[in-house]
Amino acid sequence: MSSDDQQPLSEILQAVSRLEDLATLARQCRRCQLASTRTKVVFGVGNPLTNLMFIGEAPGFHEDQQGLPFVGAAGKLLDELLVSILGKTRQDIYIANVLKCRPPNNRDPFPNEIETCRPWLEKQIELIKPQIICTLGNFSTRVLMGKTVYISKVHGQAFDLRNYLLFPTYHPAAALYTAATKNSLVEDFTTLADLLLKDAKPKPYHENKQLELF
Repeated sequence: MSSDDQQPLSEILQAVSRLEDLATLARQCRRCQLASTRTKVVFGVGNPLTNLMFIGEAPGFHEDQQGLPFVGAAGKLLDELLVSILGKTRQDIYIANVLKCRPPNNRDPFPNEIETCRPWLEKQIELIKPQIICTLGNFSTRVLMGKTVYISKVHGQAFDLRNYLLFPTYHPAAALYTAATKNSLVEDFTTLADLLLKDAKPKPYHENKQLELF
């Protein structure tokens, strides 16, 4: 293990001020076991000056092959929702995942993997400075809220996390198999469109203790 691997990642990233430099460092990361099984690091894609950021769980097979987030069937649905409801494309927003490497066989992320990868996501948020972050599914919602919540209970609501609004909704992959979930996803995107168009009053959320860095 190198000295860089031993130094806390959050300390290393303090000096990074450009998203492209952060991406270069992320593609070299070997801090967890996923580095040995990945094909490509999936850092993120989109407009770094956007006010709207989407965060999913982890790369899947197609993302791992291409090095881009949400390029499979779930990504196609996300693109359709962006255009049809928000009037946006990927060039208008930014998309990332909690994990930057694919877990083998698309298994759920392990807690230690989430914690190891967390500084990359936190730094992305710090540099992009979105006004609204839309989390897709349970994992990304729990990471940003700092507690165990269920997407079925919190989706479609805006939570004020001081420097941005958190807007959880279902992961598009879940909507591919259940009509009711897809309907809820469409409704949530409609609410999100309203948030982007006007000054909505979010539901306060003050229990989180893990996001004070930004």
